[in-house]
Amino acid sequence: ADATPGTARLEWRDAYRRTILPKLAEFNPDLILISAGFDAHKKDTMNCGFIGLLEDDYTWITQQLVKVANKCCDGRVVSMLEGGYMTDGGSSSAFARSVAAHVGALCEGCVSLESW
Repeated sequence: ADATPGTARLEWRDAYRRTILPKLAEFNPDLILISAGFDAHKKDTMNCGFIGLLEDDYTWITQQLVKVANKCCDGRVVSMLEGGYMTDGGSSSAFARSVAAHVGALCEGCVSLESW
């Protein structure tokens, strides 16, 4: 396995780009449910740094899911806050920044209506 910093998050995006998002679009759902967990963040000790996602990754995946929703189900998305345990720092914590990135991408997607 490659131990280059940031490799896991690039592989994560690639997996979504090549496999998960196309399969989701092919499935053509009536509604997309997002279990919005943020414990894969680089600064969250829950995942021991295994994936090491950043706020930009949460923005990106949310944008992609909203685009699929805009294509398949008239933009119907329900997002439920699940997890993210690195709350030290309050509103400037990795968790708070990740949630803000996710919610911002949801709002942006509702305005742009761009499809996947």
